[in-house]
Amino acid sequence: MEKKQWRVSMVLVVVSIFFVALNMRPAVTGIGPLFNVLLESLQISNTKMSFLTSIPVFCMGLFAPFAVPLQRKLGTKTAITLLIIILALANGLRFLKESYVLLVVTSFAAGFAIALIGPILNAYIKKKFPTRFTTVVGLYSFGIGTGATLSAALTLPFYNHFHESWTMALGSWAILAIIALCIWILAIRNQELPETGVLTEHAARNPWKNARAWTILIYFGIQTSLFFSIMSWLVPIVQAKGFTLVAASSMLTFLSIVQMIGNISVPILMEKWPNRIGWLFSLGVIGLIGFVLLWLGSGSLLWIAVFIIGIVLSGLFPIGLLLPLDEARNDEEANSWSSMVLSGGFVISSIIPILIGYCYDVTGNHTFTYMIFILLMIGIIATTIKLKKK
Repeated sequence: MEKKQWRVSMVLVVVSIFFVALNMRPAVTGIGPLFNVLLESLQISNTKMSFLTSIPVFCMGLFAPFAVPLQRKLGTKTAITLLIIILALANGLRFLKESYVLLVVTSFAAGFAIALIGPILNAYIKKKFPTRFTTVVGLYSFGIGTGATLSAALTLPFYNHFHESWTMALGSWAILAIIALCIWILAIRNQELPETGVLTEHAARNPWKNARAWTILIYFGIQTSLFFSIMSWLVPIVQAKGFTLVAASSMLTFLSIVQMIGNISVPILMEKWPNRIGWLFSLGVIGLIGFVLLWLGSGSLLWIAVFIIGIVLSGLFPIGLLLPLDEARNDEEANSWSSMVLSGGFVISSIIPILIGYCYDVTGNHTFTYMIFILLMIGIIATTIKLKKK
């Protein structure tokens, strides 16, 4: 009976992790479907619009190193609870009024919360599920992908349902955070949560002094740059090719659905074929094809390009989460390596959406956007070759 209760308890913990993960993207990716709507409503430049994506991503990098001290101070249970509350407030405050400053402030708050949740949950999964951490990380990344899909699919319908009120459309995502908060508290109320950063018999390596950790960091920064840039810019890119707002938003939703399915499928497949380098190189080459097709294609070819890009991004992200955990020799390293990779990676990825916005403001077309995407894919292949030389 006790074993059955333990299994039920573990399932509930996994469910709670999934629901927390659902909230890791909507505050950022909800902006993409309404990109041109916000641009017109707020009367701002493309560069300023790009800040709404880059600010939370930069915060994810800036504050990730504080995850370990916060977790040690408050414990996993309290820390995650507090951070979900901050996410709920960040989304909920967007109900108040149409204000660019308010969007910037709430984007900052959301980025702060997401930055700290990531490393804490990564280390917790590594400790709590030592023999199944690849699968649980896959479910975690699946939750993140599902959250991005929901925000891509539902933000525009919310906007239309609430009589073209983008404040209501963006603020509605606070409800998802409140649901996650309730499930998290229910799941872990009787759990003894392992604390990260405990002393181990082997001295932990400092990732900031490790060349391999830096390579993983650069890889994570590149793949995250691709994700946030395509989620922010796909709608205006497709609209520039002649699609309507509804059709462009449908394509973004399609991209998110492909990613969502891939986020869970790729880690499961990696349990059977665990060669990370083989996966990375294959995805890098396929990604190059997808972005070239996005640049040169039109009509139905764009759907094929988006499908390819969705598959590639869905595989790159969970691998990015797994690489530092693969390298970790103990629990302390699992936390410190994940914190470093997420920190530096998100800082790198916060630059690219702004760069794309600036280039578009200067040139008035997306030629540089496509070139940036292709260069990033070449960067994925280059870091893969570097990682192979262990």
